[in-house]
Amino acid sequence: MTAELPSRYSHTETEARWQELWERFGAFSPEFAEKAGLPQTGDPYCIVIPPPNVTGQLHVGHALNNTIQDVLIRTARKMGRPTLWVPGVDHAGIATQARVEKDLKEKEGVSKHELGREEFLKRVWEWKHHFGGVITKQIRRLGFSVDWNRERFTMDEGLSRAVRKVFVDLYKEGLIYRDTRMVNWDPEARTVLSDLEVDYEEGFKGELWSFAYPLTDGSGEIVVATTRPETMLGDTAIAVHPDDARYKHLIGKTCKLPFVNREVPIIADGILVDPEFGTGAVKVTPAHDPNDFEVGKRHDLEFITIFDLSARVNENGGEFAGMDRYEARKAIKAKIADLGLERGSKENIMSLGRSQRSGAVVEPMISTQWFVKVGPLAEEAIAAVETGKIRFVPDQWKNLFYAWMRDIRDWCISRQLWWGHQIPAWHCADCGHTTVSMEDVTSCEHCQSDNVTQDEDVLDTWFSSGLWPFSTLGWPEPTHDLRTWYPNTVLVTAYDIIFFWVARMIMLGLHFMKDVPFGDVYIHGLMRDEKGRKISKSLGNNIDPIDVVNDFGADAYRFFLIATLTEGKDSTYSEGRLKGYQNFANKVWNSSRFVFMNLPADFKPVADTKALTSLALETEDLWILKQLNHLLETLNRTIGNYKFHIATEELYAFIWNQFCDWYVELIKSRLYEKEMTPSKEAALQTAFYVLRSILNVLHPFMPHITEEIFAIQKQYLDNDGQNGKAGPSGEASDAGPRFLMWEPWPVAAPLSQAQLTEASVLEVLQEVITKARLIRAEAGLAPDRKIRIVVQTTNAELGRVIQVKEKAVLRLSQAETIEITKSHNAGKFESMEAFSEGEVFVPLEGLLDVAKEKDRLNKEIAKTSQLAEGARKKLSNAKFVESAPADVIEKEKQKLEEADEKLNSLKKGLERLAKMG
Repeated sequence: MTAELPSRYSHTETEARWQELWERFGAFSPEFAEKAGLPQTGDPYCIVIPPPNVTGQLHVGHALNNTIQDVLIRTARKMGRPTLWVPGVDHAGIATQARVEKDLKEKEGVSKHELGREEFLKRVWEWKHHFGGVITKQIRRLGFSVDWNRERFTMDEGLSRAVRKVFVDLYKEGLIYRDTRMVNWDPEARTVLSDLEVDYEEGFKGELWSFAYPLTDGSGEIVVATTRPETMLGDTAIAVHPDDARYKHLIGKTCKLPFVNREVPIIADGILVDPEFGTGAVKVTPAHDPNDFEVGKRHDLEFITIFDLSARVNENGGEFAGMDRYEARKAIKAKIADLGLERGSKENIMSLGRSQRSGAVVEPMISTQWFVKVGPLAEEAIAAVETGKIRFVPDQWKNLFYAWMRDIRDWCISRQLWWGHQIPAWHCADCGHTTVSMEDVTSCEHCQSDNVTQDEDVLDTWFSSGLWPFSTLGWPEPTHDLRTWYPNTVLVTAYDIIFFWVARMIMLGLHFMKDVPFGDVYIHGLMRDEKGRKISKSLGNNIDPIDVVNDFGADAYRFFLIATLTEGKDSTYSEGRLKGYQNFANKVWNSSRFVFMNLPADFKPVADTKALTSLALETEDLWILKQLNHLLETLNRTIGNYKFHIATEELYAFIWNQFCDWYVELIKSRLYEKEMTPSKEAALQTAFYVLRSILNVLHPFMPHITEEIFAIQKQYLDNDGQNGKAGPSGEASDAGPRFLMWEPWPVAAPLSQAQLTEASVLEVLQEVITKARLIRAEAGLAPDRKIRIVVQTTNAELGRVIQVKEKAVLRLSQAETIEITKSHNAGKFESMEAFSEGEVFVPLEGLLDVAKEKDRLNKEIAKTSQLAEGARKKLSNAKFVESAPADVIEKEKQKLEEADEKLNSLKKGLERLAKMG
C-alpha cells in the first residue's frame, strides 16, 4: 500500500497528538534510549530550564528562551549524545504571597495575619497545587522536550534541604552574617529588596523644593533644597561644603526644625555636598537616604526613623503621624508655606527607584538583615570566565559580567515574607545568641535555654535558584544524576538577569561543587514589536504565545522565533514573517506528500549513503546531495556556535529553493516514467533520502510536522521487518516506538571528485534557466507566452546536460524550444543575459509591443524613483536617524536598497528595448 499524507496539514490536531504520545512513551527522558536500544555516545548534554515563576503565564520571552534550548537539546539527542533537559518552577516569594493575600482579601475578607503563619502557608500550598501549573501546561503547547519526570520546584523537599545546607555552610565559613544597614524597602510588599531588584525610572520629572531653617541664635536662616520635603521630619544635620564661602561662618551653628522642636547642627562635609547643586546646603536624613546614612556614620549623627513598614509616618513625625509619605509631603509643604519658610521650587529630572516586584517607589530604610559576603565568591567566578572555563556567547557579555562582579556589594538575602525558605536560624531570648542549624532547634547551643524562636524572615528567591544547576540533580546527595549531568552544558538566558541568576549560579556552583555549573552561557536578546518597543503588558503590545500557536501553529512560531534571533541583537515581531513560516510548513508537507505519492508500495530505501551514491545518479541527484552535504556542514557549525539565524536561513533556502523549487521539478519527468528504470530508481532513492534528511535536520526547529511526516515515511524504513511498524498515530509494535526525535543526525554522502564536478554543471544550468526567467520578467511577458531560448556556450558538458534535461528546462523557463550553439549573431529583437559559461538569448519579436512596453517601464521607473528618493531623504535627515527606532531605520534602508535594485533592472530593460527600436 502506498503511503499518503492528507491533502492539507492541520497543526491543531497534529501538535496536541504528538505531545501526548511523546510524553506517554517517556520519549523526552534519557532513559528512553536505553529502553529502545539506541546507541548513546559522546559527552552528556544537559540544560536546566530557567525556572518560570509559579504565578506566571507563558510570555514571548519564555517562548523564545525555551525554543532555543529545545533546538539545542533535540539536536544533541539526534547526534547520539546522552541528553537531559530539566524542567522546573520557581516559588516566586513576593509574587506568590501577594497573589494569595489578594485572593484571601477578596474572597474571604481576611488577612494573612488573621490566619497566622501556619494556616497562611497551608493556603499558599493549596493555591500552588490548584493554580501553579498553568505555565507548565502552556509550555507543552510548544512541544518543548523537557523530561517531565524530573520536574522540580524550588520549595520541594530535596531543594529545600539543599538551600538549608548552603545557608548553614556559608554561615559557618563566615560568608553569611547579620547586620543593620541601609536597605531598599518595598512598602507595598513590606520587604527588603536587593539592589538589583530595583528598576530605575530615568528621566522622571520631580520637583526640587527649597525652604528655610531658621538659625537657633536668630541671626538668619539657611536654605536647603530637597526632592523629598517629608523627610525633614528625620533631619539630624544640615551639611555644607567646607570651602563654600557662603556658609563657612555657619559651620558649627545650629538651626531649628519646625514642627518637631529639634535643633540640628550645621556641619561641613566635602564628600556629600556639591556647592553647585541646589542651594549648596543639604539636609541630612541618615535613616532614609543611603548617602545621608554614610554622612551620619562619619559625623556620629542621630538616626531617626520616621516611616513604618508601609511608608506611613510613625510616632516620630509628630502631628503628621499616620499619614502616607506622599500625604505628609503635601501637608508639610503647606505648613512650611504658612510659616513663611518656603523659598521656591523648580523642575528636577531625576532617576526614581521602583520595586521590580510590586512597582512601588522604593523607600531607603535602616533594617537588620542577613547578607552574603560575596567578595571571595566573586573572585573565583571572575577567574572561571577569564580562564575560559565558562564562555559567554556573544563574547561581549562577559564585559558586563566583569563590571558587575568587580564592583560587587554584599548580597542581602533575607526577605520579610512568609512564603519561602525560612531562614534556619534560632534566636535565644535569654542570652541573645543565634543558632544556625541543618535541623530544627529547640534549645540554644550557647546557654541551653529553650526560649528560642526561629528567625521569621525567608531567603531571597534568587538564593534557591542560584543552586539550580546542581540542586535539581539531587545535591547534596551523591546521586547518579549529579555524577552524570553536572556540570550542565549550556545556560540559555536573556541579558537582563546576568547578575541576578547567572553570576550567583557560577559563584555557588564553584564553591559547593568545586566546578563550573555550565560551560557556555548563551545570551539572547529580547523580542520587540514592530515599533522597536519591548513587548510587555504595561505598553499594551503584549503578544500571547498561545494565541499565536492557535493561529499559526507551534512549529511556525518556533521557526519564526529562531529565525529572527540575530546574534547580539533584539528580535522584531512580525506577523507577516509568521505567516511566511506557516507557508513554509505547508511547503514541507506538500513536497513530502509529492514524494510519497510517487513511491511504489514495495519501495525499500537503500541501506546507507554509500549504496545511494553507487546508483545511476544523474546530475541533479548529485547536485542535491552536494547541497545537502553543505547544509549539514553549515548546521553542525552554526548550531554548535549558537548562530541560529544562519542555520534557519540555510534550512529555509535548501528546503524551499533547492529541494522543492529545483530538484523536485527537475526529477518529475523521471518519476513519471511507467517502468522502474535505473534513472527512476535513482531519483526515488535520492528524493526519499533527501526528504528523510530534511525531516531529521528540521525536526529540532519544527518537531510536530516532521514527526507526523516521519510516521508515514517510516513505513518504508521498516520494510526490512527489523524495527516494527508505526503509522501516524505513533503506536508501535513490540519493538517499541520509533520516534524521529531519536533518529540519528544525517551524515554527508561520500561523493567522489568526478561526481562533485558533474554536480557543479547543474549550477550552471540553473544560471541558464534563471537568466531566461529574468528576460521574461523584464520584458513583462505573461506566463502563458512561450519563449524560445538560445544558449551560446563552449561548455560541451553543459550542452549535453541541457539536451538530457530538455523537458525540465523548458518547463522551468516556460519555453517551447531551446537551442545550444557555440556562436550566435543576435537579432535586433533579441534580449541577452550573460552567465558564467556564456550567454542566454531570447527572441522577443512578436511577443511584445515595444512602444507599449517602453511606456510601461518609464512609468514604473518614475514610480520607483519617487519611492527611492523618499527613503533616501529620510535617511539623510539627521533628526530622523537619531530619533527613529532601529528597526524603522533598517526598513527604510531595505526599502532604498530594493528600490535601487529594481531601478537598475528597469533601466536595463529599457536599454534593451531601445536597441529594438
